[in-house]
Amino acid sequence: MSLEDGRINELRATAHPLRLQMLSLLTGAELSAAEVARELGITQANASYHLRLLHAAGLLEVAGEESVRGGRAKKYRHRWDAERPHGGPPSTEEERLAYARVLADAIPRRYAERERGAGPARSQFTDAELWVEPEVWERVFDLVAEASRLLHANARPPRTAGTVRANLTVAAFRMADPKGGSR
Repeated sequence: MSLEDGRINELRATAHPLRLQMLSLLTGAELSAAEVARELGITQANASYHLRLLHAAGLLEVAGEESVRGGRAKKYRHRWDAERPHGGPPSTEEERLAYARVLADAIPRRYAERERGAGPARSQFTDAELWVEPEVWERVFDLVAEASRLLHANARPPRTAGTVRANLTVAAFRMADPKGGSR
């Protein structure tokens, strides 16, 4: 498989909301298709199909196997910090735009599933299309990257005692000057 074919397979694998959920779920846990299916409320066959696509794209690794009623079930895990077999995140403008659309489409579902209770829910929404000094932008970018690494590195299996379910969806990038100049 060429590098280009690998990138296309990886992009296609992540361009589905259910598979994005699976990647998040498998960041903090090693789960079988049956366990993923129970967690996401889908059939085991559906979970198996999507897990095979993610594995074939190099986004999941087999973390082990377990005996199940005389058979073997693979346990998968998403190594969010692993080197990507096809060179990393989406690299073309078309790939980045497709990925941005999938992320944007996931926000309403995630927002609908937010925790609601007696007190004000802790949530942060920011829409900022601003002009700032380069040093401010670099600091913001570094803080966002640190927050992402912190969440991923501390992900735990679903409903682990002492944990909360959380979402962080970020799109942070420098924008072009619409007038074509630079400052």
